[in-house]
Amino acid sequence: MLRVIGVRFRQAGKIYYFDPVDHKVEQGDRVIVETVRGIEYGSVVMGIRHVREDEVVLPLKKVLRIATVGDTEQMEENRRAAKAALKVCQEKINQHELEMKLVDAEYTFDRNKIIFYFTADGRVDFRELVRDLAAVFRTRIELRQIGVRDEAKMLGGIGPCGRVLCCSSFLGDFEPVSIKMAKDQNLSLNPTKISGLCGRLMCCLKYENDIYEEAKQLLPDIGERISTPDGEGRVVALNLLERRVQVEIRETGAVVEHLIHNVKGKRSPQASRV
Repeated sequence: MLRVIGVRFRQAGKIYYFDPVDHKVEQGDRVIVETVRGIEYGSVVMGIRHVREDEVVLPLKKVLRIATVGDTEQMEENRRAAKAALKVCQEKINQHELEMKLVDAEYTFDRNKIIFYFTADGRVDFRELVRDLAAVFRTRIELRQIGVRDEAKMLGGIGPCGRVLCCSSFLGDFEPVSIKMAKDQNLSLNPTKISGLCGRLMCCLKYENDIYEEAKQLLPDIGERISTPDGEGRVVALNLLERRVQVEIRETGAVVEHLIHNVKGKRSPQASRV
């Protein structure tokens, strides 16, 4: 077992594990850590705990120190400098007439590198742009192309539900979302109804998907013939969340609703009439 803490570098960003060494680190602390990008400033979102080796990426990087007031002030200065760098980069993009949309910029804590995030429909030849930026900022330049979901996560906004976007407020990682999830939940397949600000399927379609998957295993399919206390009939509608089915009785033609208790696959479910 390894002794680790969880650190985030952005709000709702991915959580990375670090070795706390001998530092007494608690949740909510700010720390200076060593990363593949260099020295970084992050927030502790998970206190010291023990995890298996297969849960972390080895070798485990170390916490260098607890952040001081001076470190926090430097980080704020880096953010202000990054905003100014964003304007300069946009001017250079316009000069080179590049087909790319600049999204954000950030300095590493030690100012060893500045990273510009952008979106584009395809590949972009930005070699001349990098040379111009390096001449202006006198530091290492990285241009990183991101997807539209990452863009929404960085910029934030208000979703169709009226709440702050999940990806920018608490979701650390994006999970795959498919149109099948919308079908299983009997949602409108109109793209404007099930798409987020990024234009992709809304992440929240995933939240209740496991409940619907479980219900589908329990309930019969539409069109399947089942036996009920009212007689044999054909399933004409489903309410997955409440585990209810509407059955058209063969002998009378009446449609009755029943609560299903048994496992899908049996021809004579134990159904109770509502």
